[in-house]
Amino acid sequence: MSENWYGRDLELRLGNPGHGGFCVARHEGRVVFVRHGLPGELVRARVTEDRGGSFCRADAVEVLEASADRVDPLCPISGPGGAGCCDLSYAALPAQRRIKAAVVAEQLRRLAGVDRDVEVEDLPGTGDGTGWRTRLRLAVDADGHAGFHGYRSTRVITNLACPQPVSGSYEGIAERVWRPGAELQVTVDAAGERHVVEIEPAHVSRTGRRSPGRRGATARRAATSRSRREHPVIGGGRAVARVGDREWELSATGFWQAHRGAAQRYSQVVGEWSGLAAGETAWDLYGGVGVFAAVLAAQVGEGGSVLSVESATGAVEAGRRALADLPQVRFEAARVENVVTRLAGPVSTVVLDPPRSGAGRAVVDAVGAAGPRTVVHIGCDPAAFGRDVGLYLAQGYQLADVRAFDAFPLTHHVECIALLHR
Repeated sequence: MSENWYGRDLELRLGNPGHGGFCVARHEGRVVFVRHGLPGELVRARVTEDRGGSFCRADAVEVLEASADRVDPLCPISGPGGAGCCDLSYAALPAQRRIKAAVVAEQLRRLAGVDRDVEVEDLPGTGDGTGWRTRLRLAVDADGHAGFHGYRSTRVITNLACPQPVSGSYEGIAERVWRPGAELQVTVDAAGERHVVEIEPAHVSRTGRRSPGRRGATARRAATSRSRREHPVIGGGRAVARVGDREWELSATGFWQAHRGAAQRYSQVVGEWSGLAAGETAWDLYGGVGVFAAVLAAQVGEGGSVLSVESATGAVEAGRRALADLPQVRFEAARVENVVTRLAGPVSTVVLDPPRSGAGRAVVDAVGAAGPRTVVHIGCDPAAFGRDVGLYLAQGYQLADVRAFDAFPLTHHVECIALLHR
């Protein structure tokens, strides 16, 4: 058993970036994952977590030799000991994108066996990396004040200074006392209307309340994912969203891309890559409100068909309303993994936009068995994305192209899209 280094300060030379917003360093035979530092920097790092074994976690609390890519942090609340919102706000935007590109390339190499250079592209509306987010979720502390969770913590930081949201998002929120333990969904829609919805506190089990470890975290996530009552406080709670000349109306708490330029750009890529002709069939799995289904429907025409599968019934209802003029689109409210093996083929193109955890082996195998010549796969976690790409390759697909987008500036997160052919 190695010595516990918790609270210890280490002088470290930082190496390559790792998946999760840190750089890798080594000290006395152990790996140290260091946040708030850049590759090549010499830092004084304070160990924040050590569970024994081969690695521990630390924060760079002092930069002894700075990288030329370091800038004054754009987010004042995300430094060591702070919020988990902007873990790359101290790096220039080009450097942030190089870091993300290196991580995506490494995950593809490690998990899919693919050696490919990746460029992380800008999205319209990013600007200097601030003011791009149109949707955010805030926590409410025991005193009724709204804020952001600390990194890997249930502590709430009530300084509403994160620069990601679009202008006006925070207006009036700090001055109000909210229900302790609730969450606030803040959405600024395509019509410019702001919606603030108070979501009742999650009922957390005893394990979730008392256990600081993995079991407790799992219990807390399960509690927050369950359906809870919502109370619109500002705005009507029904948000307008647009892609091209098509408009959706959906719940302000429902899923839509957070970056104001993301949905339009991803739709363009799906349209360019789908390879569909009139009269063909496409599946849109994890289809949400049908943003990609609309693109696919325009390509297959009324003589073709598009099936969109989505588990959130509210999203399915919103999609049916928005695409009511497209008889070739059919929505099915179901979990993809529960129905994909029984979907009727043949199918020419399958588009998948799974949750952060990815599609997984069962879904990828079922897609491969259906025999589409083209798969467009979208992922917001490089590790899950790399694993899924590897599963497609095992099904006989070839990776024709990869694009990555800086959909979450100031953070380590990145969105990837793969084009696969068989």
